[in-house]
Amino acid sequence: MINIFRNLLILSASGFISTAMAIDNDANVTSKQTKNDSIEIIKEDVNQSKSDYKVFSSLKDPNAYLNITEGDKVLLERVRNMPNIEVGKGVTFMPKDESWKMTLRFRMQNMIGLQLDEDFSLDRTEAQVKRLRLRFDGYIFSPHLTYTIQLGFTPYDAKLLPNDNMNIVRDAIVYYVPSARWNIGFGQTKIKANRARVNSSSALQFVDRSIVNSEFNLDRDFGFFGEYNTKLFSDFNVGFKGAVTSGDGRNFQAATKSGFAYTGRVELFPLGRFKAYGDVFEGDFEREDTPKFLVAGAYSFNDRTKRLKGETGDIIIDSQTRNLGSYFVDFIFKYSGFAFYADYMGRTCDKPFIYDNEGEFAQYIFTGSGLNTQTSYLFRSNWEVAARNSIIFPDDKIKPYCKYDYHNQSTIGVTKYLIGHNLKIQADASYNIRKGQSRSLYNPYEIRFQVELGF
Repeated sequence: MINIFRNLLILSASGFISTAMAIDNDANVTSKQTKNDSIEIIKEDVNQSKSDYKVFSSLKDPNAYLNITEGDKVLLERVRNMPNIEVGKGVTFMPKDESWKMTLRFRMQNMIGLQLDEDFSLDRTEAQVKRLRLRFDGYIFSPHLTYTIQLGFTPYDAKLLPNDNMNIVRDAIVYYVPSARWNIGFGQTKIKANRARVNSSSALQFVDRSIVNSEFNLDRDFGFFGEYNTKLFSDFNVGFKGAVTSGDGRNFQAATKSGFAYTGRVELFPLGRFKAYGDVFEGDFEREDTPKFLVAGAYSFNDRTKRLKGETGDIIIDSQTRNLGSYFVDFIFKYSGFAFYADYMGRTCDKPFIYDNEGEFAQYIFTGSGLNTQTSYLFRSNWEVAARNSIIFPDDKIKPYCKYDYHNQSTIGVTKYLIGHNLKIQADASYNIRKGQSRSLYNPYEIRFQVELGF
């Protein structure tokens, strides 16, 4: 749309342009550049697939630009410096010397959820702006020095931490990117341990992530992060990701007598990488031409953490600490609109029970494992149907405290993509079973509806 606006401004500024004038990024337009009889501007539409904006202009006089008044040239110069705006790609600002770049984006998720008891009577209603995010990306001085900042403003995003710290900042990290193969970052961001957590909440095919991910993921933390990607042979690609972080989670800032968290992940792409980074977007929106799959594994060791889940959870009482281990195995398959995911993960701790100074039981660390599987098909009309089954298995010694043998959640969902993941309407329905726990203690049924809008 901004290109159309630019052309309208140029049309009003010069009588020598019949319809619109293509504007080059260079501030000095030479007569040699203006000798072309016509300039065609093709701008990809916001949905990147349906249609293109096509604007044609013809120069009646090869020396037209040279005859424009100084006032008109000033106006044209201002037009050249206008930001680039694209739905789903934000608003991008960059000076003429390209010494820096900043892209501003926002997104929101408006959600209503209904929970029904065993008699199918409404027991709980959630109506909220679940996520409202503002994000800045770009580089400073050089494209090799990039940054990402992301803020969250809803109660879900910004609720206080157990130590009463503010929790608005989600990401604040600087990366050194010497090449497309590797990078190193310093700051706060997601720990890239499991597929489901690395997927942005804006790129999900259900209203939210699975109960398995909610229990075992590592979320965000502050520290050093690195990646290395290469091709071994033919289409076989491999990726390595690692992090050394505080171990206490985002915005926790300070802890005494605690160690660090050490995380490593290996990714294998035997048939080549997915289109458009499809491994971090759920569903096969790009409709892979040939079968592609990913197999990955990760492990994280959190040395002397002060929280019950390491990077998340309540603070362990009386300044006690525990060593936690977390493991993750991921599988992704995509082909021609069909997608399948399997995520297996878990947590270990040699001393999961916490006692107070009087020797009384006070807290426990949830140890166990979980398996999530989901599949989907995207029709060419951009309607998608999906099904997911998630199950959590507590360790035997934990079952008396969590009060169930396992928790299984089955979900069916439908999504209508209007502009990819940037504008979509979603609905899903879930059925919960907590084996060994009375159904009067939880709601078996859940229905959710959500609208996602991102710019």
